[in-house]
Amino acid sequence: MLPEICDALDRHGITTPFAIQEMTLSVALMGTDLIGQARTGTGKTLAFGIPVLQRSVSPTDPAYADMPQGKPQALIVAPTRELALQVSSDLSIASADTGLRVLTVYGGVGYDTQLDVLESGVDIVVGTPGRLIDLANRRALDLSHVHALVLDEADEMLDLGFLPDVERILRMTPETRQTMLFSATMPSAIVSLARMHMRHPMNIRAESSYDTSMVPATAQFIYQAHDLDKPEIIGRILQAEDAEKIIVFTRTKRQSQRVADDLVERGFSASPLHGDMAQVAREKALTKFREDKIRVLVATDVAARGIDVRGVSHVINYTCPEDDKTYVHRIGRTGRAGASGIAITFVDWADLHRWKMINKTLDLPFDEPQETYSTSEHLFHDQGIPPGTKGRIVDPAPVERKPREDRGGDRGGNRGERSGDRPARNRNRSRTRTRSGEAATTDAPAAAAAASTEGGDAPAGASRNRNRNRRRRSGGSGGGDQAPAAE
Repeated sequence: MLPEICDALDRHGITTPFAIQEMTLSVALMGTDLIGQARTGTGKTLAFGIPVLQRSVSPTDPAYADMPQGKPQALIVAPTRELALQVSSDLSIASADTGLRVLTVYGGVGYDTQLDVLESGVDIVVGTPGRLIDLANRRALDLSHVHALVLDEADEMLDLGFLPDVERILRMTPETRQTMLFSATMPSAIVSLARMHMRHPMNIRAESSYDTSMVPATAQFIYQAHDLDKPEIIGRILQAEDAEKIIVFTRTKRQSQRVADDLVERGFSASPLHGDMAQVAREKALTKFREDKIRVLVATDVAARGIDVRGVSHVINYTCPEDDKTYVHRIGRTGRAGASGIAITFVDWADLHRWKMINKTLDLPFDEPQETYSTSEHLFHDQGIPPGTKGRIVDPAPVERKPREDRGGDRGGNRGERSGDRPARNRNRSRTRTRSGEAATTDAPAAAAAASTEGGDAPAGASRNRNRNRRRRSGGSGGGDQAPAAE
């Protein structure tokens, strides 16, 4: 290994290689195609990153003059933006003294900056499939001089439907390149891809696929919990004795936002991480999480593989994972790099069958999850929660009540107007009765005006009322032509 790379890693405390790194480095440094398989969180990035860096020529090297100026020498393809950023960060650490230029490209952000950097020249490109193809179609990214290509988390790219894009990218690179494929699992489609595009690859399996795919130092707890009680349980786990940074995984983007907002309202520093957030906001949330400015990251499965953060003590599956692979990938965010961790999974009553399938596939001893509430004694005992702990560290905000006059309309149903806005009652009105016997209210001035019309004729209703009154006074039945006495 180059002294420049060793010194850069040593400054960051990286001195002892993991199993996958020990088995891979000697083979990869010779330029041999290889397939590396190991559980998540065991250092696969440097297993391919160090050979890529060492076999790339720095612009300061005299041999660089014989190469196309500024064209990428190596390409690393990652399934998610978060993973691409993480790989790029690790490469930047290892290449700090080499002078190699590393560029990360991904969707969700503008093209301008990426186009400018490509035009100025780069040596290693790390990117997601969609943005790599876009830049290649714009003729801004030239992959015809790539001597090393890495497919990281290939099984995840298969799950996300990126395999056709990956094959297009492979066809843009020279056939003589070195190809390295790294994956936690090896589905048949990935095996077919390797056979088609790799030359006699060497298979390196640091550990068996599922027997040890989960970190041995990670303690697993499976609780059958009610959905409405889950935030209270999480709030109490956050106050456990060994709780540090925690990642909560949810099934949907809306659920991620809701749980994060709930935890913030309870007084905990939390942030969501999901696909509806702008890329700048996602990167900001991850940065704050790494820098311990927030303790809880509530993420969807899309971000599951891209989060490589030290000090994550707990992973909480807010909902039961869809399958065994998702479960392995989620809980792999803790117990990384030899550290211990705790994985907690909440199983709803409707998800019991799904969990039993996961439990059987992974040969776990949790076939019957224990029914658990925020007040359950075994929860406090399992997680080391001090007695009397509540799931909230701040008092709930008081509910603001509106004054009575602002709550709506009056009792009579006129909700659109306030009692103070009603028109003043007209005192100059009289009450008469119509022929149907219903009360009719009229204003006296208006009635008088109607009676003294231009021709002196009273309205027909007024004439009938006078005749009826005349009959009552005279006591007769037919004295319609008698005039009333003059006053």
